[in-house]
Amino acid sequence: TKIYLSSPHMGGSEINYIQEAFDSNWIAPLGPNVTGFEESLENYLGNDTFIAALSSGTAALHLALILLGVERGDEVLCQSMTFSASANPIVYQGATPIFIDSEKDTWNLCPVHLEEAIKDRILKGKKPKVIIAVHLYGMPYKVDEINEVSKKYNIPIIEDSAESLGSTYKNKKCGTFGDLAILSFNGNKIITTSGGGALVSKNKDLKEKAIFLATQARDNAPHYQHSEIGYNYRLSNICAGIGKGQMEVLDSHVGLRREMNQFYKDIFFNTDTISVFTEPTNDFKSNHWLSCVTIDHSKSGFTSEDIRKALLKDNIESRPLWKPMHLQPVFKDAPYYGSTISEHIFNNGLCLPSGSNLSSSEKERIHKVLVKFANTK
Repeated sequence: TKIYLSSPHMGGSEINYIQEAFDSNWIAPLGPNVTGFEESLENYLGNDTFIAALSSGTAALHLALILLGVERGDEVLCQSMTFSASANPIVYQGATPIFIDSEKDTWNLCPVHLEEAIKDRILKGKKPKVIIAVHLYGMPYKVDEINEVSKKYNIPIIEDSAESLGSTYKNKKCGTFGDLAILSFNGNKIITTSGGGALVSKNKDLKEKAIFLATQARDNAPHYQHSEIGYNYRLSNICAGIGKGQMEVLDSHVGLRREMNQFYKDIFFNTDTISVFTEPTNDFKSNHWLSCVTIDHSKSGFTSEDIRKALLKDNIESRPLWKPMHLQPVFKDAPYYGSTISEHIFNNGLCLPSGSNLSSSEKERIHKVLVKFANTK
């Protein structure tokens, strides 16, 4: 049987909330499950957060850009090493992405290159409108340093927490650090709603505005009247029912993902050729949505691709790291600031099976393949 990189993991009560939706005929993108799911997330994140449940994390990021006033011709600073959904909504708005390299500790947005980019864009006559910072693979970015740059130049942050629900920085939950934040509940995330996402705000009016835009921007009138362009971005009551059930097992899932990260640390403990991606200091606590490794092929004699193929031979899924956006064909003309940190990590890294539902026998299969590489000098 196939071992997946990160498959959905149900807790058991999801079906009850779905059945309630069917029994009460709440099938549309509103209803008690949507309200309940939003309240569960607000209680979990704390810090006076307000949640708008949406159809995807991408939709949430798109609305965040709109709410922060990003328009055609604007420039948006974006972490280069990320999934394309962090960058695509910039183009939806007709704006230009300005990509920034990573730093070595967290693989996230480099504050030094971020400030370099801001200074240079201002000199070129275009002050960037927004910063998009990502908690990659669940690892919090350097919040204090990035926030300092944001405040210095008065540029708001969209915190891309699609991969980091359950992660913390200095004991505060990821998803609470940006001017706006986004979450994702895609099928492979820590918790899932099948497909879904959320916009996180510290302002109730912004939550209401997001919901307004997400439901086709229908004005308050007895007929269908529209004064703004709207979108079909609201989460359905059925999917929100899955989310309500998933919130009941979120902490458990985070604990199991972190155990998988330790599983890989134990395998590679005695080798200096394979490094497991982990927290740089105790200020950071990752949910380890995906556990990743980097390979020093100059010492090992093998590459991350060799490991991927060996796992695949035993029907075990692994995956290269995100290819940086500035290396993607679709963004080949976008400005880029930095060196080759993200490129180096991409070329030498691999995501390993990380699901919270991996069985003992599946772990044994993974262990057997990886020990061969761990013992190679």
